[in-house]
Formats: sequence, C-alpha cells, structure tokens
Amino acid sequence: MNWSLGATLLAIDWAIRLAALWWIPRRSPPAAARTWLLLVFFLPLLGLPLYLLLGQPWLSGQRRERQGQASHAIREGQIPQRALRWQPPPASPAAETAPLVERLGDFMPVRGNAVELLDDYDGSIRALIADIDAARERVHLLYYLMFDDAVGEAVAAALARAAGRGVRCRLLLDAVGAKPGYRRFAAPLRAAGVEVEQMMPDNLRWRRSSRMDLRNHRKIAVIDDHVGYVGSQNLADAMFVPGHPNRELVARARGPIVSHMEAVFASDWYMETGRLLEVSPVRPVHDEDMAAQLLPSGPAYPFGNAGDTVISLIHLARHRLVLTTPYFVPDDATVSALRIAALSGVDVHLVLSATNNKAVVRLAQQAYYEELLQAGVKIALYKPHFIHAKHMSVDDSIALVGSINLDIRSFALNAEIGLLCYDQRVVARMLEIEADYLAHSEMLSLERWRRRPSWKRSLEGLARLADSFM
Repeated sequence: MNWSLGATLLAIDWAIRLAALWWIPRRSPPAAARTWLLLVFFLPLLGLPLYLLLGQPWLSGQRRERQGQASHAIREGQIPQRALRWQPPPASPAAETAPLVERLGDFMPVRGNAVELLDDYDGSIRALIADIDAARERVHLLYYLMFDDAVGEAVAAALARAAGRGVRCRLLLDAVGAKPGYRRFAAPLRAAGVEVEQMMPDNLRWRRSSRMDLRNHRKIAVIDDHVGYVGSQNLADAMFVPGHPNRELVARARGPIVSHMEAVFASDWYMETGRLLEVSPVRPVHDEDMAAQLLPSGPAYPFGNAGDTVISLIHLARHRLVLTTPYFVPDDATVSALRIAALSGVDVHLVLSATNNKAVVRLAQQAYYEELLQAGVKIALYKPHFIHAKHMSVDDSIALVGSINLDIRSFALNAEIGLLCYDQRVVARMLEIEADYLAHSEMLSLERWRRRPSWKRSLEGLARLADSFM
C-alpha cells in the first residue's frame, strides 16, 4: 500500500515536471519560462498552481474586446484633430518614435500644448486641488493609490465641493493599491454626488476574468477642457512609506493632449463598468505650441507598449540618456539596449534610489549593476528621498514622464501611462531636475561594487531569478 502510494506520487511529480517542460516555454518569454521551470522542477505541487495563477498576464475575452473597442473609438475620436497632428522633423529621433507610439497606443502626436513639469510634491497636490476647485463641468481622477491621510482627505473634500457646485465628478481607484482610500472615502463621496468605481476589483468574479495580480498603475487627472495631469504621484502623503519620503515628477498639461488623457480615463471607465462616456476632441490650443503624445500600455494591448517604446528610445539616443526609476528589474532586451548605448559612446545615466522600500526588488536590481557598470552605464543612487519619479530624457529632443517603472511588471503586467514631449523647453526643464538628482547622488564605481561580499552576490542572483514574480 505504501509502495503503491509512493509510486503514484512519484508519477504525479514527474508528470507535472514533464508537462511544465512542454507547456511553459510555449506560453511564456524565455526569462519568465526559466524562472517558472526552476520553481516547478524543485516544488512541483506548489509551482504548478502558482504558475496557473500568476504565470501569464491573461485577460478574459470580454476585457480584451472592450480594449479593442476603446482603441477603435480613440482612433475615430482623433479625426477632428487632424489639423493638429504634429509632423516630426525628418531624420530626428521623434520621426521614428512618434509613428511607433501611435501604432502601439493609438494616439497621434499633437501640437498646441503647454506642458509644465511639477517637481514639488506638496505644490503638485496644491495645484491639483486648485484646479478641482476651479472646475465648472467635470472632474475625472484615476489613481493607483489613495490613502486615508491628509492628502486623501484634501482631495476627497475638493471632489465633494465640486460635486456640490454641480460638477460631474468621477473617481477611479485601483482595488488593491487604493483600498485604504476607497474604504474611507467611497461612501461619503457617493453621498456627495461623486461617482466612485474600483479598477480590477479584488473578488472572485474578477479573478475569473483576469490574472489576479494585474493592476492599474496609472495616475491621471482631467479637469474640464482645461487641464490634465499624468505622472508618478499618487493621492497620498509624501511619507506614506515610513522613512522614505517620496520625490515625484508630474506633468501638468493644457491643450489638445488633455482630450487624449480623458480618452484613457473613459477607456478604463468603460473597461470596469461597461458604461460609455462622451469625450470631446475639442480643446483650446495653447500659445506655447508644444508637441506631445500619450502612451497608454497594459496587458489588454497586443504588444508591450511601454517596454517597446523605452527600448526604442534607448536605441535612438546619440549623445545623452538619463533614466530615472524607483524599481529597476528590466528584461533582457532593456539591459542589452542600455549596454549597447553605453558602449556606443552615449552618456548613459541610470538614477535610482539609495533607499528602497522593497528588499527583494533592491537585491534583484543590484544583480544588474556590475554588467551595466562594466559597459559604461553610470549608476547614481539618489540619497535625500525615495525617488518614486519615473521618467527619461533622450538627448535634448524627447522627454518621457508617467507611471512606467523600468521593470517587468510595468512592461507586461500593469496598466500604465506615459506622456512623450517633443519640445526642447520641456526637455531642458527635465535636464535641470535630473542635474539636481545627480548633484545629490552617490555614483557607483565598478571597482567598489566588485568588492561586495560573495554572500550578497548570491542573494542578488536568487532575487534576480524571481524577476517574473515582481
């Protein structure tokens, strides 16, 4: 009897391993397949159910169909803006980037915008609340985090005041990231007349329609036809992670690009509720006449919009490239692009935080340092704050700011948003911000980094193997 049971368990054990060897490489990218196969081969009975739950960024047919419908509506909705289409200069980096981003994320580049980069955490929140207080028609907010704290309270109060004036207010919150704010503010806001919905609800019904750890990581605000915000900043105090005061970067935009931000909000609203919103393509053209383009990304799209765009921008750099991110767990293509850029003579700076609120992520990203330093990438560890900002500059011609981290989660699993600015004034402002980062950072040296203890190298290697779970 015992022998029969043991033989049965052994047969099941090896059947799982062999099935995984046949199934997983067909369904997952090579790096992710490697991680999952290791787990399944060592712990078959644990690895198999984990892979079925978390192994692929799958979405239900309904959610993919709604994204397709939204993409079609977005493209059709831009027809009245044809005269505002921005034409990049021939042979410029933008001449290659803009068509790629349009094919990936549906939005054409438009001129007639004004874009202001907000680097002051409290000042950005004050500006958002002031714009909500000035609203006359509608306020649309979409955020990954909203906490039960002073910032959450202030934004909720501004929404209630706006609704009291007859402004149509809608609030979309990620069901996991914004759970504290949703629990605290959803009921009183609804009583005040604000429509509040959750994105990717954390319940069994939703889990049957999508992989359970997919999240909407976007941060978008649209007020009337007047102004829109995208960036890294959530609706939370700067100290929402104890001991790690955040530094953020937010783009406050006016002009035709605001209608594109509202189209992304309407797309997510439809994705979650099935209810359609009217989005007017008409927005006042601003005298500053900046060219900008919106890049939404996420698993509902057929391609990896964020990752493809970042890698393309890295390859297009000719002189200087600065990438800023709090979480750096890249795929092989991103590492290769950074290495090639540095070896080609591009001055590549990677700005990371000296502190990190995720220990495993910190170890995983450190596993990439030696290879990048050896190729000539300059790694700067910013000290004064936890640098939660997510942006990059390419030479003096392109700036990208938004919610996109340089990690596999942002590239493949999360819904993200990015704003590309093809204007030297915006890039010059970003270069000022980056210069301040570098002035307050510790620069890693290859010689010193190689002297770290061997046990730390081992932990970094183990953490890197888990990149598909991060």
